[in-house]
Amino acid sequence: MAEIATRVYNHKWKIDPIVRSLIDTDFYKLLMCQSVFRNKPDTHVGFSLINRTRTIRLADIVDEGALREQLDHIRTLSLSRGESTFLRGNTFYGKRQMFSPDFMTWFEGMRLPPYHLEKRDGQYELTFEGLWHEVMLWEIPALAVLMELRSRAVMHGMGRFELQVLYARAITKLWEKVERLRSIDRLRLADFGTRRRHSFLWQDLCVQALHEGLGSRFIGTSNCLIAMRREVEAIGTNAHELPMVYAALAEDDEELAKAPYRVLADWQEEHEGNLRIILPDTFGTEGFLRNAPDWLAGWTGMRIDSGDPVAGAEAAIRWWQERGEDPRKKLVIFSDGLDVDQIEALYARFFGRVKVSFGWGTLLTNDFRGLVAGDALAPFSLVCKAISANGRPTVKLSDNPNKAMGPADEVARYKRVFGVGAQQAREVLV
Repeated sequence: MAEIATRVYNHKWKIDPIVRSLIDTDFYKLLMCQSVFRNKPDTHVGFSLINRTRTIRLADIVDEGALREQLDHIRTLSLSRGESTFLRGNTFYGKRQMFSPDFMTWFEGMRLPPYHLEKRDGQYELTFEGLWHEVMLWEIPALAVLMELRSRAVMHGMGRFELQVLYARAITKLWEKVERLRSIDRLRLADFGTRRRHSFLWQDLCVQALHEGLGSRFIGTSNCLIAMRREVEAIGTNAHELPMVYAALAEDDEELAKAPYRVLADWQEEHEGNLRIILPDTFGTEGFLRNAPDWLAGWTGMRIDSGDPVAGAEAAIRWWQERGEDPRKKLVIFSDGLDVDQIEALYARFFGRVKVSFGWGTLLTNDFRGLVAGDALAPFSLVCKAISANGRPTVKLSDNPNKAMGPADEVARYKRVFGVGAQQAREVLV
């Protein structure tokens, strides 16, 4: 506690890089990067920062010079010898040499491409353009930098003692959550909190708390660097980015309808076991399951990441049953805005009916709600998404319309193609 408070206090006096490694990122990002490197090496994409919480005026809080300094530093990073050895030689999900030699050779020589930054109406317009497998690696560090710079700005005027009290309270809050989760005997829980964390130091501390407090019930972290340093499992599969870009590349409505399944056919060629996890909600879970090919029912499980998590898991169970699969042998991963109350409730409802696992994100690694005046450290919803592919706009419908994105005419087209009807809007906290 004293160490982290001192480090935070020293931020005001000297440069302290927020991202110090290219593997300070989510594991699924590297898995997807290898898939794109193999299957779509010539695809050009654009990514953009999107602040869903417009009341947080980032450009009024975060200094532009400090932001540029951090982003420029990230562009100097390359894999260290130890990081390369870790990726080349470690066993991930029971598989050695998860990353192919040709991918690793490219990754070892890679530097992140340029960025474009402007201020507009109290927000930062931060965009990246280039080859997909290069540009996609900006997403996680860009988000981590902005989230931590906001934290630093809020805490800038605090003294040493005030910071120690703040972190003492935050640690107490964290440990109370861990103690509650200890009562769940067969819990499976991973840290998914890299992208919207309070800081790298705080995420690392959260992982240590889960490791000590939950033992084997803590199954790992999405953060590759922390996984390497703390000798825990690196956890993650795939994300909405893949179907969004594949869909944007479709030449007509027929190809568009098939795009989400082509993504998973490519994925199946590379991965097996617990890496075969379906993420069905990019263009609506109901339509995805209705039209899914039968071979997908043999996959290991499904991740529920938007909409009503109870409705999503119940839909998954029905879908498996209709296809002759035993849901009790399937894995359901909940990962949308979780905190302890929801983890407890979802576990109680679904344990024994499916294998239940949780990816705990922002409200693990950035829950400073109620700890400073004006709740100025409360987390907010900041994302960095693919917005174009080979000049065509991308679309995300989600099971929660408040998470949808894309031009209105394309959103309407996607809703028609994927058969999306009325949806229930849910508050997006993180």
